[in-house]
Amino acid sequence: MNIAAMTFRLHAPWVHSLKEKRMIVKSLIAQLQNRFHVSAAEIDEQDTHQIIVIGIAAVVPHNAMADSLMDEISVFVEENTEAEILDELREIR
Repeated sequence: MNIAAMTFRLHAPWVHSLKEKRMIVKSLIAQLQNRFHVSAAEIDEQDTHQIIVIGIAAVVPHNAMADSLMDEISVFVEENTEAEILDELREIR
């Protein structure tokens, strides 16, 4: 059993309030949880309007499945948000 962990750092230049940011974050997290059955949360930069940092974790049976899941999540995030992906970190524990 392994844990696949990812962190996305996104930049949304059109966001001008924390309320606006919260709507984007909640929507993306809900979509990730519903589609991939992973744990997801905003993990940093909560008080910065235009930077979104989301952490994602999932329990997987082996490394190959972890790699496949992380690839799918990466494509999903890129296709389902207008925010620019500044950084993506992956880890299998």
